[in-house]
Amino acid sequence: MPVRLEAVVRGRVQGVGFRWYVTSVARTLPITGWVANEPDGSVRCIAEGARDDLEQLLDELREGPPGAVVRSVDVAWLPPTGGMDRFGVRSGAHPGD
Repeated sequence: MPVRLEAVVRGRVQGVGFRWYVTSVARTLPITGWVANEPDGSVRCIAEGARDDLEQLLDELREGPPGAVVRSVDVAWLPPTGGMDRFGVRSGAHPGD
C-alpha cells in the first residue's frame, strides 16, 4: 500500500549537495517525488511509495551527504496523491505537485 512522506530537513543542508544526494538515493528506490531548497534554508522532500522504501529514504535524509549537518527532520505520513511519475529536484519556486 503506497503512502506519502513529507519531510522538512533543517540544519546546514543547502550548498552541500543535499538535493543531489537525496535524488541519487531516491532513484535507487521504487519511489516518486521531489526535493527542493526552501527560502528559510531548509530542504523539503515529498515522496510516495511503499512505507519500507520511504523509511530508507528517511534514514538518508537524517544522515545527509558529507558536509551536511542535519539538526532536525520534521516528518508527516499522509495518503498518496499519485500525481508524480519520477523523482527529481525542484527549484525553490516550485509549485508543489
